[in-house]
Amino acid sequence: MTTPTASPARIYDLLIVGGGVNGAGIARDAVGRGASVLLVEQDDLASYTSSSSTKLIHGGLRYLEYYEFRLVREALMERERLLKMAPHIMWPLRFVLPHSKLVRPAWMLKAGLFLYDHLASNMTLPKSRGIDFRTHSSGAALKPEYTKGFVYSDGWVQDSRLVVLNAMDAAERGADVRTRTRLIAASRANGVWEATLEDRATGKTTTVRAKALVNAAGPWVARLLADTLKIPNSKSVRLVKGSHIIVPRVYEGPQAYIFQNPDKRIVFAIPYEQKFTLIGTTDIPWKQEPGKVEIAPDEVSYLCESVNRYLNVQVKESDVVWSYAGLRPLYDDASANASAVTRDYVLDLDTQDGAPLLSIFGGKITTYRKLAEHALEKLAPVLPAVGGQSWTAQEVLPGGDLGDGGFDQALARLRRTAPWLPEGLAWRLIRNYGSRTYEIIGEANSMQDMGEVLGGDLTSREVDYLISREWARTAEDVLWRRSKLGLHLNDAEKANVEAYVGKKLA
Repeated sequence: MTTPTASPARIYDLLIVGGGVNGAGIARDAVGRGASVLLVEQDDLASYTSSSSTKLIHGGLRYLEYYEFRLVREALMERERLLKMAPHIMWPLRFVLPHSKLVRPAWMLKAGLFLYDHLASNMTLPKSRGIDFRTHSSGAALKPEYTKGFVYSDGWVQDSRLVVLNAMDAAERGADVRTRTRLIAASRANGVWEATLEDRATGKTTTVRAKALVNAAGPWVARLLADTLKIPNSKSVRLVKGSHIIVPRVYEGPQAYIFQNPDKRIVFAIPYEQKFTLIGTTDIPWKQEPGKVEIAPDEVSYLCESVNRYLNVQVKESDVVWSYAGLRPLYDDASANASAVTRDYVLDLDTQDGAPLLSIFGGKITTYRKLAEHALEKLAPVLPAVGGQSWTAQEVLPGGDLGDGGFDQALARLRRTAPWLPEGLAWRLIRNYGSRTYEIIGEANSMQDMGEVLGGDLTSREVDYLISREWARTAEDVLWRRSKLGLHLNDAEKANVEAYVGKKLA
């Protein structure tokens, strides 16, 4: 290991460890209050839990069964805020819930949905209602024995892009964001944290100082405390693996489905990337070390069986074109059942020796912004730099200023401004980048001006933007986290992207 270099003059107000949605959200909020912030992530932004969700902005209908009323209410209120903050990467969905006589009675579903509709006072989405599948269009996809059900509203999000946009906004407001940078040691000295960071690309180490440290390491939160910081803590996380499969589209229409299983768990089927259906998730206790995880064959079978119980078109294991899995770092509340473990979050503040340490246990993507507010409220008495007014609820994320008419009119304006863009590419650019699309296009007046076409409709100009503005460093970053173009490109095209990124960063 190289000898660490130090920058003794600079002391950050806040060092945040973890580039998932919670870490990025706290960085954005803190720097917007005037604090100096350094965010470090050991891999790419959203490499783990925050890119492995079911991609829903939702209150969590099933959490009502576990009396998580505060969490559901907060999540429903945040759903409304988030849909306004980033309308390019988030949008409303209608969810169809068939009634099965084998699971919950209809009166329970109706009561739960009524509560779901009324827990938050700011709901603008259409409320729930009962439907008859013999006459409702969504019934065409279902087996004939399902005749009654409900429809309700929730939201969809491109989860890894949500993380990147929070990090972008933080950086544009002055935060120092370093990916592929690992915290290898940290200790309190003279009232501040002295931390040693390793650049994983070069092996170079650097020493930095900060007045406070936020442990937003997700699945590694307990390990960071015990192994890296050498600080005992009575709280722990419970790792639960959630897996998803992607199959060619199995039904028509824009609606998603929520299916109840005999084991009382639920599985979603959701339109995905125009040509596919996303099916998930599982809840499997994970006792091994945190890190990259993959779906197991029995999970694939479980997800297929779950949707095949309801759908006319039967899904086979051989239909799976892609799968992903992640570890949800839930706060360990000692529940016996993995599905019943709380999805709420716990913020643990340690002010020993004067240098604050805040550790984040649990949380869910829908409540990340509120979690960040609560985290800074907790820190403010011991870190005045973050004591300013909360501000993130009303400020759009980068690209979210779509203008009058929302997404549809933003797309129409792009089509008028750049009529030479293929229709599908114009749609994808607005859906991923919103108003930042114009940064990618720049002075281009033709597709030739967009550079080399690396595969599908992905151009070198777009990849250059992802490298320079969004911390993309590998083809995987580009194809699976900044986008889902990996589903649409063949192996030769993926190799083109890998070669181009490698050449660009050489």
